[in-house]
Amino acid sequence: MHLSTSAAGWIALGAAAVAVVALLAALAHSLALRRVRKAQLVLLGGGKDDLVDFAVSLQARIDDLHRAVDELAAALGRIDRRVDDTVSKTAIVRYDAYEDTGGHQSASLALLDSARTGLVLTAIQGRDYARIYMKELERGRASVALSPEEQEAVERAMGR
Repeated sequence: MHLSTSAAGWIALGAAAVAVVALLAALAHSLALRRVRKAQLVLLGGGKDDLVDFAVSLQARIDDLHRAVDELAAALGRIDRRVDDTVSKTAIVRYDAYEDTGGHQSASLALLDSARTGLVLTAIQGRDYARIYMKELERGRASVALSPEEQEAVERAMGR
């Protein structure tokens, strides 16, 4: 079968048109691919613009911060326990132990921690003598009975 020249011309013209359309499509895809590769270089490329490396290093720094916060919380817990065991509640009550003395020369001093554990130190001043007494408290309970002045010193100390 033999084609006429005009039919062959139309086929050639059609093939050229298809080739031009294919060339334009290839050019459009090439430009799109170039944009994708440029975006990939920002994400996966080297240097300061590498977002993946930055994200990984940022996550490592956040993990380090979490560990540091956990260590600080544990240290703070230890400090809280130590502070609870220190003498932090104090009070002094001055009074006249005997009617014939004046000037409130006798005193009871309460030295307690936050759990009401500690001691009460009492100095009784007479005309010609002085006596010192010490009574231990364990969670607010004395090993021996407290005088009213000693009890007042304990109550004042715990009121602070």
